[in-house]
Amino acid sequence: MAAALGSRTLSKDDVNYRMHFRMINEQQVEDITIEFFYKPHTITLLSCTVLSLMYFAFARNDGDPDNNLRVGLILVVFFFLIISVLAFPNGPFTRPHPAIWRMVFGLSVLYFLFLVFLIFLNWDQVKTLMYWLDPDLRYAMREADVMDYAVNCHVITWERILSHFDIFAFGHFWGWAMKALLIRSYGLCWTISITWELTELFFMHLLPNFAECWWDQVILDILLCNGGGIWLGMTVCRFLEIRTYHWASIKDIHTTTGKLKRAVLQFTPASWTYVRWFDPKSSFQRVAGIYLFMIIWQLTELNTFFLKHIFVFQASHALSWCRILFIGVITAPTVRQYYAYLTDTQCKRVGTQCWVFGAIAFLEALACIKFGQDLFSKTQILYVILWLLCVAFITFLCLYGMVWYAQNYGPRLKSLSECEDSNYIDSCGYVPEVIKGEKESGSNTHSSRRRKGSAKNKTINGLGGKK
Repeated sequence: MAAALGSRTLSKDDVNYRMHFRMINEQQVEDITIEFFYKPHTITLLSCTVLSLMYFAFARNDGDPDNNLRVGLILVVFFFLIISVLAFPNGPFTRPHPAIWRMVFGLSVLYFLFLVFLIFLNWDQVKTLMYWLDPDLRYAMREADVMDYAVNCHVITWERILSHFDIFAFGHFWGWAMKALLIRSYGLCWTISITWELTELFFMHLLPNFAECWWDQVILDILLCNGGGIWLGMTVCRFLEIRTYHWASIKDIHTTTGKLKRAVLQFTPASWTYVRWFDPKSSFQRVAGIYLFMIIWQLTELNTFFLKHIFVFQASHALSWCRILFIGVITAPTVRQYYAYLTDTQCKRVGTQCWVFGAIAFLEALACIKFGQDLFSKTQILYVILWLLCVAFITFLCLYGMVWYAQNYGPRLKSLSECEDSNYIDSCGYVPEVIKGEKESGSNTHSSRRRKGSAKNKTINGLGGKK
């Protein structure tokens, strides 16, 4: 009986499901231009690993115990990333190279394990660890202890306004441009922007630096930094969305300038997926999924401020901006996988990067709660409940507005004839059978036109022009 069950052939639905999940969790490179960079070199890598370990183990001076720990931890991370390249999935992206996204996933796993280790320490051990990483943290002070917030808000001068345009304001603007590139929706971006300002108001009793003057919060934050960043990110999205992607092999490009341009374009997207988070036929599960997306996004942002307040390091410290950059990088495949899970009925589970990101967000919050019990003892539960209700209400309004706009002013969906030269794929990269059949039946009719256009497309060194 067991043998019979073990030898049971998979049904068509099981095969489609496994292929679907593989497309979002381990995207494959369709067109390999330089085979050397995509072939496995496991024996060579093993030889280099063993030789480098022998060198670091016997050639260096091990008289300094503190330096031994630092070098040992660095090498543990380094070789764990090598194992990540060999064993972990590619994720939903393949540019500039799948190995980079495997290492990103490896770093997220390491950070997750570090958070698990951290929550089992006591406060004295955490401080010892931080002072070992950076002895200057012994003298660090919170911004809230040395700065005043929301003072003399009625005094509005050009000097005071211009003083707010510093490196942090630029980071704020650039961060929202990156968020717009990831989310690709004006409605969701503006909803997250507004709900975050409400989040600052509801948690102001815990974090004093959330207190801002009305003109700073509304004009400088929401309109200029958030709004400008969202506009820039969505403009880039629109630019990438209307392009036709025809990638030529670098071997077929004969000029040096063309080869260099093709190499630079390797750091751009291989394709661009049209994103539609919500439509009138969406189920309640999809609405709840978008609400959960908003809550986790707000939680990740809150963790940034709670971590530096509880563990006492300033926003300019490496611990702060390195974490922000790291979270930004792992957010890209996370949003892509979550969108696929939320909008595609054949995606039955989230991708591995999305799962690890969710675990990281909750573990960071758990670490903040454990080591900031004095701070969270001042929490006013009513504010937290009102915050959850406000986020739910604003999310509902956002989704309703997105549906209303799509029905009345939304762009006309592209017909199949308009998409004949591009990859018509859904959120998981899966080509529907009906569309595939229609494309195959029409291939004879349009083959001559495609052949005529192929030479023109390749003259742009791999990337086609606008439609």
